[in-house]
Amino acid sequence: MKIQAFAIRDGKEFRLSNYSTDDTLHFSESDEQAVEEEMRENITEIEKLQDRLYAENRHAVLLVIQAMDAAGKDGTIKHVASGLNPQGCQVSCFKAPSATEIDHDFLWRIEREVPQRGNIGIFNRSHYEEVLVVKVHDLPSKEMLPDDCLKGDFWERRYRQINDYERYLYENGIVPVKIFLHLSKKEQKKRILARIDDPEKNWKFSASDLEERKLWDKYQDAFEEMIQNTSTEYAPWYVVPADKKWFARAVVSEILLDTLRKIDPKYPELPKEQAELLQHYRETLAKD
Repeated sequence: MKIQAFAIRDGKEFRLSNYSTDDTLHFSESDEQAVEEEMRENITEIEKLQDRLYAENRHAVLLVIQAMDAAGKDGTIKHVASGLNPQGCQVSCFKAPSATEIDHDFLWRIEREVPQRGNIGIFNRSHYEEVLVVKVHDLPSKEMLPDDCLKGDFWERRYRQINDYERYLYENGIVPVKIFLHLSKKEQKKRILARIDDPEKNWKFSASDLEERKLWDKYQDAFEEMIQNTSTEYAPWYVVPADKKWFARAVVSEILLDTLRKIDPKYPELPKEQAELLQHYRETLAKD
């Protein structure tokens, strides 16, 4: 699967309108089962690479997923992470910040959840809420910041701070992988209606979803500006078409697999002396 078609490493010329929400490359609806089978194969290989990543204990992967409501963040995580060893994987969800979190810098709650070496961390929403929800609702004044911090090019500084932070992570062996699930307004309406009509999905519905939907255009502008300003070689954005769940999930699995392949973790090799001792231990145990 040609995932590079969705990768943004330099956002200067990026326009969200140039990216389709229902693109499935050369696949059609009749290929859905074949694509899902390919995803299962990806998950099997991801599982093996995760084991090596955990054993080597040098790198970590931080998978960030951002999207509008009902774009499929939870389902994507559920499917892509289905084969991961829970011992080496952690999922963090970031909702509205608590009073304690507001009393710290905006990256404080993020830093506490960054995966340790050898692990894969998955962020359901992330530090990017700072340039999405906070921006759309004009909330910086409620963050208890000094007046001087609110003056001038506030959002440009936020983008720079995020880029600096992700460079810091990358240069310390934590590889950021950022996914934007690109959903159409029409498909979002369909999925929200399904939450209302299906008793088993009622719990997913929130009246706030409708309020946020009214701000659709503002959110689209915020996502576009986010990608324009925070797409880098060391932490690219992947704009994944999300109208077809089966395709979006397969693409995300391919992106995670590609990331792990590039890291290419190895099982640690024992020093010669310790390797020779293993044979001694084996012989001793065999005689027991």
